[in-house]
Amino acid sequence: MKRSLNKILPRPALRVRITVAASASIAIILVTLSLLVYIQLHAGLLRAIDTGLQARASAIAGSVGQFKQASRAIADGPDGVNTAAVQILAPDGHVVAQSGSDLPPPPAASLRRLSQPVFTSVPSRRGPVRLYLLPVDERTPLVIVAGTSLAGMTGTMRRLGLLLLIGDPAALILTSLVAWLMTGAALRPMERMRREAAAYSVAEPMRRLPLPDSNDEVARLGETFNSLLDRLQAALDRERRLLDNASHELRTPLSALKAELDLALSRPRSQSELTAALRSASDEANRLSRLAQDVLVLSRARDGGLPIHRVSTDLTDLVDRVCARHRPSAGQAGCQIDTRVQPTSIEVDPMRLTQALDNLLDNAIRYSRSGGTITVTADAGRDSVTITIQNPGNGFAPLILDKAFEPFVSGGAASNEDQPGSGLGLAIVRAVAQAHGGEVTAANVPGGARVAMTLARSALQPTATATAADGAR
Repeated sequence: MKRSLNKILPRPALRVRITVAASASIAIILVTLSLLVYIQLHAGLLRAIDTGLQARASAIAGSVGQFKQASRAIADGPDGVNTAAVQILAPDGHVVAQSGSDLPPPPAASLRRLSQPVFTSVPSRRGPVRLYLLPVDERTPLVIVAGTSLAGMTGTMRRLGLLLLIGDPAALILTSLVAWLMTGAALRPMERMRREAAAYSVAEPMRRLPLPDSNDEVARLGETFNSLLDRLQAALDRERRLLDNASHELRTPLSALKAELDLALSRPRSQSELTAALRSASDEANRLSRLAQDVLVLSRARDGGLPIHRVSTDLTDLVDRVCARHRPSAGQAGCQIDTRVQPTSIEVDPMRLTQALDNLLDNAIRYSRSGGTITVTADAGRDSVTITIQNPGNGFAPLILDKAFEPFVSGGAASNEDQPGSGLGLAIVRAVAQAHGGEVTAANVPGGARVAMTLARSALQPTATATAADGAR
């Protein structure tokens, strides 16, 4: 429902939303401050008037008590600068004496019940008048009434209200315009980056977003996007290299296979010659099949994790079977395989682990020195198992040691490598190790090379996403 409404009524632009929000906030602030100023000024002016009336009435009350005559008290009372009109009233409201302009009579009920000083406002023909009623004392039952017109204060408040009614909208319009301009200036670099991102394509992989000359959030956002583009470019380059290398590796056995078949068909062949040609073609087909399977494994690993099925496996039995299968080829290379595996059970995918060990032993045999011994050990810890394969020889070439696990990186220092591998062996080993929540490392040691593969003992261990191991010898 919300998505449908968004399609019918699209949200305004970010610049509009920010300006509206800023204008609404400023409007609330202006109205609040204007009300506070108006109320406080009105109260302050009224307080000043009341203070003057109270001072005038108190002075007259003191004179009434001293002279005992109301008229003389008003005549001799202090004038000061107070312009308040004063009346002295009897309890029945009769004016005993007065000074200044006529004052509207206070309510008769107020006079009869008057026991404490009272401030009140009463209307008159010239506008509202502020009165202060002060009883003299119990022995002199007179009431002092001091009053002044509120016309001045009313005029002042009316002018202030008019000023606020005009000034507040003007200030709101001005601040909204400033907010609109500042928001546009702040979003202008983002708009440039948006246009640049829209123009980005694979044809221009090195194109990056323009960054503003600042160190604010917009600049950091642009840096983050450029970093993302760098990572995407690196991933694209890896995929392109993988495709190029795979095409190159596939071309070699395909060319050999086609050459064998063309040669067999070039002229009549004897049965023995045809058998040899078919056997060679079968070998090349097997090589193609292994290479395609290896590339498929790496592709699955890169797509989000090499799928594995953990079952409880006797590690000693699995390692022994793999080593037994490789001992004939090791004997042909003039070396032997020695195993030192602690009896232990581990939850692994036996097919994937066998594939990894096959690749490790293939590499070890290919790069081993004749007459040496390849050592396979397995050390079981509480949470993991480490399988180490060490072979005698010249070890990894220094130039490829740091990138031994990158796909299609092959070549070693050994002299008995007659048929180099595809360069995917260690890449698959690392993918298998990561799928089991572990890792694999390679290092040169005195007299040879060592590869150690660590696996989590069970599926309860946190498993890393099995990305394709970037490496093979």
